[in-house]
Amino acid sequence: MPSDSPSAVFAKLAETVYNGDDFAQVYQAICDAAAILVPGCTHASLMLKQNDQHLTVAASDGIAAHIDALERAEQEGPCLDAIENASPQVEAELARSTQWPRLAQRVIAETTVRGAAGFRLLIKGRKVGALNLFSDNPGEFTDESIDQAILITAFAAVTLTALHEHQEAQTLREGLASNREIGKAIGLMMAFHDISEDRAFDLLRKTSQDMNIKLTSVAREVIAHHNSKFD
Repeated sequence: MPSDSPSAVFAKLAETVYNGDDFAQVYQAICDAAAILVPGCTHASLMLKQNDQHLTVAASDGIAAHIDALERAEQEGPCLDAIENASPQVEAELARSTQWPRLAQRVIAETTVRGAAGFRLLIKGRKVGALNLFSDNPGEFTDESIDQAILITAFAAVTLTALHEHQEAQTLREGLASNREIGKAIGLMMAFHDISEDRAFDLLRKTSQDMNIKLTSVAREVIAHHNSKFD
């Protein structure tokens, strides 16, 4: 990123969304932004809940990804609690942790991290995951850190909601276009070959199956064939 200022980081994140619909790229940008902008944050990860499983979809580095794996193994930690609770889940000093004692013991033994926090991520009102932040020094997560993390999580929620809506709209547009093409092909076959609508559709479907190509592709070929007669 060209600058570490909040405005520059948020602008870069917004640009990532506007320039494409790659969820993985956006997930990574969110983690990178968190690691830069939140005071005291050394590592960040994003974990989503999918079909009762918790999956790390992005991490600022291997340490963050490893701690996520420890959370899943021990079934406790900031991410798992944050997904279910609206309030931020913060343990500024893992050495004194009473919230996640098993996780804290392993994190201290296996990594440089000494503080952890989790922030719930909501998309369209659904609890889909959490942004996880880790500090290499105890006591680094202050009120300022939490406020900044809440801001980034809210921005991430808006960003991912917009991306979901964009993809849903694109899928709908493609579906409507495909339906129109199939409908037009059926209409042409009915008119030029004097067959019923059911018969025309059956022919399209059989051709699709026999040639092992999509029904919409067959429809486009039918339309192109009939159009060529009038060129």
